[in-house]
Amino acid sequence: SASMFYNPAGMARLGSLMDISLGQTQWIADINHKAVSFALSLEDIGTFGLAAQYVDYGEIEATVRVDNTINSKGYLDVGTIKPWALAFGIGYARSLSDKFSVGGNVKFVKQDLGESFVGSSYASTNSKIPDSTQTNAQSVTAFDFGVLYRTGFKSLTFGMTIRNFSKEVTYQKESFQLPLTFKIGLSMNMMDLVDVEPGSQDLLLSIDAEHPRDYPEQLRIGVEYVFSRTVAFRLGYVGPTDERSISYGIGFQQAWFGTQLGVDYSYTPFGIFGRVQTISVRFGM
Repeated sequence: SASMFYNPAGMARLGSLMDISLGQTQWIADINHKAVSFALSLEDIGTFGLAAQYVDYGEIEATVRVDNTINSKGYLDVGTIKPWALAFGIGYARSLSDKFSVGGNVKFVKQDLGESFVGSSYASTNSKIPDSTQTNAQSVTAFDFGVLYRTGFKSLTFGMTIRNFSKEVTYQKESFQLPLTFKIGLSMNMMDLVDVEPGSQDLLLSIDAEHPRDYPEQLRIGVEYVFSRTVAFRLGYVGPTDERSISYGIGFQQAWFGTQLGVDYSYTPFGIFGRVQTISVRFGM
């Protein structure tokens, strides 16, 4: 079900009746990102999914500028703001053949940057007379589309996705769109090329070329080694970037009482920003 956040066509290969995924990312600058997804396979009808993401930007001190004759600092503290963002989506995916799968999401996205004072006047350094406040929040509907194609050569798979297609929204005077992203990539289990017992060892290699709206084109390379379909070790590379490059990860999955349980962890050194950590839990049945 977590494929709704990357390529919704991946839900068509669910491999179980239903799947639940919960995840949290400790991002830079004390930003916390939480995500949950659910997918239900209805066999020939297709796979339906629900997904939600929430971003907590933490507390930010709010200030307003004042004349130096009122305050030598040139500003006054007016409390704190707690900006946040939320996305909730519904997805659908289906295998059109044994090689070709398609999927899409429609999602509601909202960002709230808190309230701000407008035209405030100040009688002294300790008192303020706000003329008015305004809410800085916007919402928009966005769409994701994705395809997966099994080439027929071993497990080699081609994928393509377009995410965050939306109309422009306006904060104050400036308009912008969500971070529209186009990505194409290939993946393959490299153990298909050697004489290894199926399922005993897997070595998945994936290469993606990504074109985001707000950053130059990036190359993303991921390697995952899975032993006995239980323990996974992962390495990832993203470039070019300003502060990050190599990511490290480990995962564990096991079937218990008819339920497939998986736990994944990743660690990314982020230069001057410290580190980024992600942990997720998956349930399938």
